Amino acid sequence: MRTRPPPVLTPEETAAVRSWVIHEDAHVIAINKPGGLTSQGGVKHAHTLDDLLWAFARSNGKRPELVHRLDRDTSGVILSAKTKPAAGFLGKAIQARKLTKTYLALVSEPPQPPSGRIETPLLRVEVGRESWMKVADLETPGAQASQSRYRTLASSEDGALVELEPFTGRMHQLRVHMASIGRPLIGDVKYGGALTAAGRAAPRLMLHAVSLDFPHPEGGRMTISAPPPEDFRALAEAMGVAKGLPS
Repeated sequence: MRTRPPPVLTPEETAAVRSWVIHEDAHVIAINKPGGLTSQGGVKHAHTLDDLLWAFARSNGKRPELVHRLDRDTSGVILSAKTKPAAGFLGKAIQARKLTKTYLALVSEPPQPPSGRIETPLLRVEVGRESWMKVADLETPGAQASQSRYRTLASSEDGALVELEPFTGRMHQLRVHMASIGRPLIGDVKYGGALTAAGRAAPRLMLHAVSLDFPHPEGGRMTISAPPPEDFRALAEAMGVAKGLPS
């Protein structure tokens, strides 16, 4: 139950979040989240995506609820439920691992081999208000089994564009898994990613949620795709790997 009053959104914030909508029906709203926007929680005095969903509030005071998150600097598809039944349905689908999430990422060196599966257990570490993930033996207390897939879409002397898919939903999973094979994502300060590529500064973490395939509350499955934003596309072009991007 939400106890604090709805945030006051500026006309510019309302217009912005409405412009990010890439699909809406009676049950769900999908948004192409920009990099740099926190999904939920986050810094005080800054509106999160969860706050901005009040732009879609109905006359009865109800508004969409996020059913999953993306890291602050990750862009791309994020899904919200417009009704309680839809939220419950999608929550159960997530628990049953019935959602397929596909990401694009930029790395400084092409992975070897070009494609593969990573099954390295991960352990959450917390010190004060900071938290991160690290690789661990499965016997380590608190370690969680984690599986991801990667596939190289294009490569050059400046790096590679890779497609990533998490089969489990651990915090920072794709970022840590790629770092564990020596290919941290460009712009990933926390896990050792390069801060420049092709002579350019990385504008942020180069990770984009390009598509989401999920069971729809009305039946069947739906796939929603989000084109990579300009900052991602521009760096991919500078690296000579943009040919692997979706058109």
